[in-house]
Amino acid sequence: MGKALRDGYRRKVFLMSKIDGQTKVSAAKQIDESLQRLQTDTIDLMQFHEVIRPGDPERIFGPRGAMEAMLAAKKAGKVRYIGFTGHKDPEFHLKMLNTGFKQGFTFDAVQMPLNVMDAHYKSFAKKVVPVLVEHGIGVLGMKPLAEGLVLKSNTVTAIEALHYAMSLPTSVVINGCETMERLNQALQAARSFRPLGEEEVAALLAKTAAAGAQGQYEPFKNTLEFDGTAHNPQWLE
Repeated sequence: MGKALRDGYRRKVFLMSKIDGQTKVSAAKQIDESLQRLQTDTIDLMQFHEVIRPGDPERIFGPRGAMEAMLAAKKAGKVRYIGFTGHKDPEFHLKMLNTGFKQGFTFDAVQMPLNVMDAHYKSFAKKVVPVLVEHGIGVLGMKPLAEGLVLKSNTVTAIEALHYAMSLPTSVVINGCETMERLNQALQAARSFRPLGEEEVAALLAKTAAAGAQGQYEPFKNTLEFDGTAHNPQWLE
């Protein structure tokens, strides 16, 4: 990406990156590493990655926490906007937001899983999205197909699932494009998209209710399998 951006594309893109570090020292180091790897002077949106533990907000906002480094980077022009991501529990997202509000800080964007299964189990769409909309915070929806697991439920098609996620009040829906098949699928969804009506949404949620009730098709919410920082705790330090 750094090579491509260097060759004239930087001014054409909105560039995002993420850091795991939750201390001031580690966050500052990771921000500079991102700038070096991407070969740019400024990252448009830098996010605190994997807010997936109840103690993460206190660490990030606490004394010598990562937020100090992030704000310093913004002041220095290294970062334009600040956000955070997570896939575990909407309560952790709300805690992160409220911790910021109490300190007079409002995030610019928040990233979370938004898919047809989410509505039935630990729902970010129901608990977090309304707060973001209320405060004018960017809504970044990820895992619209839940790493492809939604399709294994045999309840909806890929296009239906993508159209559902795109019909939520999101700023952007982040879809994996690691193969040409996935890329073409995303293009098909975009070209055929029109916002779903209430009845259409209700029909999709009715079809997925039983399958989504226990989080079976969203293991990132109830297992450690997708938790990079759980497997590599040194990234936080």
